[in-house]
Amino acid sequence: MTTDIRGNPLSCNAASAAKLDAAFSKFHTYQIDPIADLDAIIAEAPDCVMAHAARAGIIATAADKAFDAELQASLSKAEALARRANPRERRYIAAARSWAEGDLSAATEHWGLAAIENPADLLAVQLAQIGDFFLGQSQMVRDRVARVMPRWSRDMPGYGYLLGMHAFGLEECGDFARAEAAGREAVGLDRRDGWAAHAVAHVMEMQGRAAEGSEFLWDTAPGWAPDSLFAYHNWWHLALFRVEQGDIAGALALFDERISAGGFGQALEAVDGSALLWRLWVLGHDVGDRWTKLAEAWGARIEDGLYAFNDVHAMMVFVGTDDVAAQRAVLATLERAAAGQGTNAMMSREVGLPLARGLAAFGAGDYAGSLGHILPVRGIANRFGGSHAQRDVVSWTLCEAAVRAGDRAMAEAMVAERLAAKEGSPVAQGWAARAGALGRRAAA
Repeated sequence: MTTDIRGNPLSCNAASAAKLDAAFSKFHTYQIDPIADLDAIIAEAPDCVMAHAARAGIIATAADKAFDAELQASLSKAEALARRANPRERRYIAAARSWAEGDLSAATEHWGLAAIENPADLLAVQLAQIGDFFLGQSQMVRDRVARVMPRWSRDMPGYGYLLGMHAFGLEECGDFARAEAAGREAVGLDRRDGWAAHAVAHVMEMQGRAAEGSEFLWDTAPGWAPDSLFAYHNWWHLALFRVEQGDIAGALALFDERISAGGFGQALEAVDGSALLWRLWVLGHDVGDRWTKLAEAWGARIEDGLYAFNDVHAMMVFVGTDDVAAQRAVLATLERAAAGQGTNAMMSREVGLPLARGLAAFGAGDYAGSLGHILPVRGIANRFGGSHAQRDVVSWTLCEAAVRAGDRAMAEAMVAERLAAKEGSPVAQGWAARAGALGRRAAA
């Protein structure tokens, strides 16, 4: 039996095993390009089951219908080799199949079981955590990693990457001090670890530490930014810090030079671009024609019905461009998804549709209607995935809608919620001042 660098079983030869280790290391740091490395392994050893199964898993967790053909091709080849696969590899194949069929929960549990059975399987832990992230399962984002940590030691290859994953889980569960310490330690072990740096950025975002967050990301960028498939997301975090600091020009420059650098070729990039422009547009800032590239990216995906989280971000762009026809198309996609089966049906039905309707109402100037759609979603938004920082756009939109609706009580309530978490936030203080002005006008 062949094993990888951490002793996990593989049904391939030793040469392929070593090359798999190198490819997976790139994925752990989100460096370019693990898929190309897996393709090279497959070209040399077409019967390498794990190369096909891991390729399917990595592509699946991009959550982008544009890559569906690639996912199906890898999955078909992996399934054709299933008879010679070991139990670990069969877990990976089952996970990719479940994801392809729209059952994200089952896929995530398959990777999770692979990690329980093989605690040193860092790739299984990573894929399971990504699945938990897409499902909005904050506790499991933390606990998938916590389950295996007692079986690891600092001298094991990849320990820092595991630590960075745990840091993100700790942050999502509100354990900010431990999250920051673990994230900083992981970055110290490998400065290329963009995921660990991102965990620290999340802590600072949640605590309203915009100046520190800006400094931290800028200082660590020489490590995680070069040759990265993930840098756009950390640049997005930096742009959010710039917005909080009142540096709108700086935030837009990051959009132009960094966040849009990949041309929004994948949905995850388009999500970040949309989320940044929406926040700025909601505050009344002129974002120029920057919506255009995003509209093109989402236009090609408008009928995907793959992931409600993506559809809601597409709606932001079509509201920003006042494209009513595209807005209707997004709503139709969400309605079809909500009537179907699988994980996305629940996400679309419970969160995606009401949130998208609320965004459309906001764009139409119906701020009271926007509140009516969005407010009931506020407490359950985790059900359609993403992080706390990403879902913060819900609260952001509610604050602005309440102020524009002239609803003093609602505006003060929404602003109080934000100030309780980010007392020093200039953006929240701006809403507070406008909410207070509503009270003065009412008294006059």
